[in-house]
Formats: sequence, structure tokens, C-alpha cells
Amino acid sequence: MDKKRALAWVLLFVLALIWGSSFILIKKGLVGLTPYELGSLRIVAASLFLLPSAFKRFRGVDKKSYPFLISVGLLGSLVPSFLFAIAQTRIESSVTGVINGLVPIFTILVGLIIYKVKQEPKVFLGILVGFVGTAVLISAGKGMELSGINVYALLIVLATVCYGTNLNFIKFHLGHLHPITVTSVSLLFVGPIAIIHLFGFTEFWPKLISIEGTVLSTSYIVILGIFGTAIALILFNKILQITDALFASSVTYLIPIVAVAWGVLDGENLYPMHYIGMIAVGIGVYIANSNRAAYKKKGNTE
Repeated sequence: MDKKRALAWVLLFVLALIWGSSFILIKKGLVGLTPYELGSLRIVAASLFLLPSAFKRFRGVDKKSYPFLISVGLLGSLVPSFLFAIAQTRIESSVTGVINGLVPIFTILVGLIIYKVKQEPKVFLGILVGFVGTAVLISAGKGMELSGINVYALLIVLATVCYGTNLNFIKFHLGHLHPITVTSVSLLFVGPIAIIHLFGFTEFWPKLISIEGTVLSTSYIVILGIFGTAIALILFNKILQITDALFASSVTYLIPIVAVAWGVLDGENLYPMHYIGMIAVGIGVYIANSNRAAYKKKGNTE
């Protein structure tokens, strides 16, 4: 294993630990914040943390990259931060972490549809199995029952579509930029939106100075913004640059393990159908992600 590959694996495990812990932090943040306050605050914390880097690196970015950096800011950060926060008002954090495992599947589908990345037939088998597992997860009831569809779980699915699209944009259009540049400048573009929303359209500031528990919830989300968004995106983009889109997205194999562990420790209830769905998603993602040759050939520019 060469040094780049070894580094990629180390970063992958660190990233899995950080992102796998994101869902429990969102859960704790929702105790004192609305999902809209949480989503905005997460991006505000991340963008302010990286603001010095953004100002330093902005001049070195070619104008042709602006639309893609804005897209990365929206699809890779801003929109998912709201989708996850809203969804976790009705879904256990551990289940959210597992559904997030669909990212590699949507990475493949977006690559196929937009960038014409050819795939072997077994990849589509993996996609089918993964979607079946997701269907079980979003309709799982107590015991071995399947109940109605939890529409909030579909918000997580939509977030994974955003992430899959974001992955392809970074790999195919922004591979020439440093990971810190991609992360900080993309957050620079969307940070003002989050700031205006947080302080202009929510009750965050009055709550922060007057309602007990808001400060603690805010602390959880600031940690999430700095580590789960800013630092994690730098690590993720670094992995993406030294390997390929599907290797980077395979961090979602490990995220559910961390997320479920945190959920169990926090007393969340998981039923047999949840575990069946989790296993199916894992198998589907593994099968779909087993052929990375197409991405290496077309997407890897190094």
C-alpha cells in the first residue's frame, strides 16, 4: 500500500468517527433549538471557522469554478444541514446514520446520468438491494411489522442525493483546487445565507440569552459545525483528491456503525426490521461500490 493510499484509509476512519457522531449531536441540539435554527447555526459556525482561509484562497480561484463552488456549498452543506435537522425531529439518529449510507449509490447514479460513467450490471443489483433496505428502514414498525412510510426519512434520502451530486461536482470540476479551498470558499458563498436566516428569520438570539438549555444545544451544534462540517469536509475533499469519488463515499460503510453505537448508548429503540433494513443497505452499497474502475478511469485526474 503506497503512502497516499495509507493516508486515505487513515483519513477515512477519522472522518467516519466525526460524521458518525454528527447524528447524535443533531439530536442533542434539537433539545433546545428548532431544526431551522440548527441548520443555519451549523453552517454559520463552519463558515466563520474557515473564514480566514476563505479570504486567503478566494483570489486564487478561477471564475469558471464559482458556479460549482456555489453548488458544492448548497448541495454539500447548506441544504443537507436543514434536511437532516428536520428529519431527526421524527427519526432516531441511528436510523438516520444508516439511511445516509445511500450516498455511494446516488454517487453512481448521478455519475451515470450526468457524466455517462459506465457501470457493470452488478452495480445495478447493488442499487436495487440498497433501495429495498431503505424502503424497509423508512417503513419499519415495532417487532417484525412494516408500518406506513415515514416521510421524514425521505428527507434523508434527498440529502443523500445532494451529497451524491456534490461528490461528482467536486471530482469532475474542482479537482484542481486544494481541499481547503473547495471547503472554505464554498462555505463563504453560503455562509451569508445562513447568517441572514439565523438572525433575521428565527428566534435564536432571544432564546440564547433567555431560555435555559439553549446555550448547551448551541454548543453541540457549534462543535458539529466546526468538526462535522468544516474539518470533516476538508478531510473528505482530501480523500476525494487522492483517491476517487466512490472510495471517498465509502466512508458511509463506517458511519452507520458509529451512529448506531451512539444511538444504542443514548437509549434509542431499534426493532428487528430496522436491523434487516440496515443489513440490506450495507449489502447493497457494498455490491454497488465494488466496481470503482470506471470512476478511477474517468474521474481521477492525478
